Amino acid sequence: MKKIGSLMAIVMTCLCLFTGCLKQEEQVKEVKLDPDNPITITLWHYYNGAQQTAFDEMTEEFNETVGREKGIYVETYAQGDVYELQQVVMDAADKKAGASEMPDIFSAYADTAYEVNERGLVADLRPYLTKAELAQYVDSYIEEGAFDKEDELKIFPIAKATEVLVLNETDWKKFAKKTGVKKSDLSTIEGLVKVAGKYYDWSEGKAFFGRDSVANYIYVGAKQLGIDIISVEDGKTKLNLDREVMKKIWDCYYVPYVKGWFSSEGRFRSDDMQMGNVIAYVGSSSGASFYPTEVSVGDEEQYPIKIGVYESPKFKDGESYAVQQGAGMVVTNKTDEEVYASIEFLKWFTDSERNMTFSTLSSYLPVKKEANSKDLLLSTLTAEDENVINTLSVALDTVNNSTMYTPKATSGSSDIRSLLENALQEQAEKDRKSVEKAIKKGKSYKKAVKPYLTEETFDAWYEEVEKQLSETME
Repeated sequence: MKKIGSLMAIVMTCLCLFTGCLKQEEQVKEVKLDPDNPITITLWHYYNGAQQTAFDEMTEEFNETVGREKGIYVETYAQGDVYELQQVVMDAADKKAGASEMPDIFSAYADTAYEVNERGLVADLRPYLTKAELAQYVDSYIEEGAFDKEDELKIFPIAKATEVLVLNETDWKKFAKKTGVKKSDLSTIEGLVKVAGKYYDWSEGKAFFGRDSVANYIYVGAKQLGIDIISVEDGKTKLNLDREVMKKIWDCYYVPYVKGWFSSEGRFRSDDMQMGNVIAYVGSSSGASFYPTEVSVGDEEQYPIKIGVYESPKFKDGESYAVQQGAGMVVTNKTDEEVYASIEFLKWFTDSERNMTFSTLSSYLPVKKEANSKDLLLSTLTAEDENVINTLSVALDTVNNSTMYTPKATSGSSDIRSLLENALQEQAEKDRKSVEKAIKKGKSYKKAVKPYLTEETFDAWYEEVEKQLSETME
């Protein structure tokens, strides 16, 4: 009996120690706020149009309900587009003359968040969240905000997006009827390039396609073809600019661009579609409310168009990767009260039902696992939301059928992304203008294009980009 008693004592001690550890693991920071003296939280974002309206309305709802009950008041400020927001955030972080004080919360992509974190200005949110709470969010969205330390969370996911192919169905039907092209031809990047060539010939010199983000094309295209352009090894950033992969990327963007098959004249490709410059483009799934409803060619020709939305094409022999994008919310490393209040708002906003409501109004994807049910999400939409319905449906198929990918955030990753985007886009634009000038001077189309289709042209560009990237990383 003594032996049994001793054994039971040991077991009970172990259980107590074990459950004590569990309790310790699940301990989260809780800060008591005073509803009679509410704390004000400032939030900077880049939403506009329907997205800003939806975000502001939901913030007002929080302030009047849970915020009033807990003593939290959130003030939101739109800071232009995502690039303008990035600039004002970095100016504030660096305390530049005339810059505003850092907000309590700001929207940011991983590369901007990383740069601010390097300055010691970003709060780690994990101490304020239980494992059960974190498990409710899509895993890759949480991983994106962890940077290089899995036990930290520096970006709170609030709304996500991927890319979709937007098609002017009205003009496509005319083109397809005459040439026999099929929408299935647009499922691969190589197929899209061939269709663009046929459209150029059929339309007597008009571009077929454009891209909103060339950087996404480069990063995700490279991943589909087997490489990470940016990787981190032993805490150091490594550049993987594989020549064969970059040549494939070049051949499927620069070459058709120089030939006049692709174009990018407006600020966004939705603008180009509205102006009749292209009839297809790849852009963010969050842009459904900005799809054009008509084509206006100068002051003379206007006609309504129907929009179709499809999955973004992938490389034919590549792996099924798709871009994961959409800025998260970064909480500034201020007082416990301010950080706690900020997280309370973010948790409230990403409640599944509430997050789905924001999705239906803004065409962003919700961030919790249960809210990413296609049937559940689409059941909240009405018939008048046709573009949003189609876009979210396609985006959810992309998320569920692909491996979502976003480049690793690391030191200098923002500069690397900008350099890659500009290097390919600007080279394509410059050389296309040279082709057009040569044609105006009397050269045939074939002779005007020929000098830009050589291996030497690519090698010169590739070597210059490699050099600039190496200098950026030093």
